[in-house]
Amino acid sequence: MDWGRTRYDAAWRMQDELVTQRIENRITDTLVLTEHDPVFTIGMRGGAEGNLLWDEARLRAEGVEVIRTNRGGDITYHGPGQIVGYPVVSLAPRKDLHAYLRLLEQVLINTLGNLGLAAARRPGKTGIWLGPRKVAAIGVAVRRWVAYHGFALNVNVNLGHFGGIVPCGIAASDGTVTSMQSEFGRYVDPDEVKRVLHDEFWQLWPRWHDQAG
Repeated sequence: MDWGRTRYDAAWRMQDELVTQRIENRITDTLVLTEHDPVFTIGMRGGAEGNLLWDEARLRAEGVEVIRTNRGGDITYHGPGQIVGYPVVSLAPRKDLHAYLRLLEQVLINTLGNLGLAAARRPGKTGIWLGPRKVAAIGVAVRRWVAYHGFALNVNVNLGHFGGIVPCGIAASDGTVTSMQSEFGRYVDPDEVKRVLHDEFWQLWPRWHDQAG
């Protein structure tokens, strides 16, 4: 599903309905792609609020909402030009959340590789990196072994908005945040990125799923 541009809270409600439908087997495994209006989302990790740097006046001036969410992880930014993927999938045949996170990482690594960027995991850090520069974030939640939330890939996103947070707890000495546009020095076609993300996810997911047991 491609939801286009959405407000985060509206997308969360729609996603929650998909989770219920997947638990009840009224839908099959589903991948949602969207872009959000500017928002800082605070995850379940303790102390995440401390990584919000802007006060209410600055948030209003920049047009950025703040929403607490039930996904894993710290604090992150979503906004136009960032492609967010919400796989709503059953992990019941293979109840291994860590392996599922590795799957999402591989989807992003393969996508970026196909588009000309050599991305990788970074030991001790979450997300996907280009050297010391983080280009994608990952944070998931699970209900009755149906996974939801997912990943956020910086394509043509406003990197200035990341200045309002310590993104996912990354100290300045640990690295920075980047985007595909910043790396290439040009605008990147989001439809092409979505196509490759879609193809990579649906190539890897059946193989991962079939490794149950």
